[in-house]
Amino acid sequence: MPTQPLQTTVIGSYPFPGWLEFATNNLDAFGAADREELINDAVTVAIAEQVAAGLDVITDGEQTRLDFNLSFYGFLEGIELEGDSPRHFGPPAHDQRGRHAITGTLAASRGAGAVEDFERLKRLAPKGPSLKASVPGPYTMSGRLIPNAQYPTRWDVTEALLPIIQQELIGLVEAGCTELTVDEPSMSCYAHREDPKRFVEIFNRTVEPIVGKCRLSTHLCFGNFKGHAVGKREYAPMFPAFLDMHVDELHVEMASREFSELEILADITQVKDVAVGIVDVKIYYIETEADISDRVRRCLKYAPPERLSFAPDCGLSQTARWAARQKLHNMVAGVKAVRRELGL
Repeated sequence: MPTQPLQTTVIGSYPFPGWLEFATNNLDAFGAADREELINDAVTVAIAEQVAAGLDVITDGEQTRLDFNLSFYGFLEGIELEGDSPRHFGPPAHDQRGRHAITGTLAASRGAGAVEDFERLKRLAPKGPSLKASVPGPYTMSGRLIPNAQYPTRWDVTEALLPIIQQELIGLVEAGCTELTVDEPSMSCYAHREDPKRFVEIFNRTVEPIVGKCRLSTHLCFGNFKGHAVGKREYAPMFPAFLDMHVDELHVEMASREFSELEILADITQVKDVAVGIVDVKIYYIETEADISDRVRRCLKYAPPERLSFAPDCGLSQTARWAARQKLHNMVAGVKAVRRELGL
């Protein structure tokens, strides 16, 4: 169960400050100590804005990552990083992200960076809110790697990545992480055309060593590159199979889908907690406190308050910072208004 009925949380990412984006594009001008200061400052800002919003659970804003998963490839051995976008012009879409060639056995002898990030979050965060870490799962990670003779299919690449991600999860739990999300949006995006039971089997093997050792969740969304989805935005193909995932909580994207399939909350909360995406990160309409409260009440028709948490639909990295701040503030205020109505 969440530590607080109608708990408020986030998925993981938070917008980069403008100065961090500028610095990232000019890293050669900075020394090692300068770069560490940049990271600490950016994480401090992300923490402060989440705390100011009043969230029950916060993250480091994934300020060390280029995206929720892209920086992880920099830790992998046995690949050649694609340095340039394959398409520079035209409307933004996922094909503007290059894919990396596999050149040898996949490994990550230095880890994948998530443990170091969590240690920084512990050091910089104030007492009060719970701290959450997010790690991309092996199937999602495999999508940016080009199969070769050693790893002929995406499934083979996934199997090679599985123990790497698994070790990162073990390291996070050993570092004291009690709220942990394994992001597998590719499973959500392709459940309509692949066997969902196979996805569940892969997921459960990945998390097996940490089940019962933290509050474990997974984020089921349909992509958000440049504010655009990539997958078929329908949850029906995932269920009931995904109810067998070994997690405490499933996060579902609802706001950007006009709360379609909201009734699925009833099925999920028979066996698990559910975090509902109640803020649309793809639009610049700022949901009011009243909007949020109305949405919470709609969710309560299908799920009890002790099983419910609320968050934005997806990470906030693709949302302008001014909007992210306002959306989070109103989200928390709207949820708290319903808590007061219920005497929670």
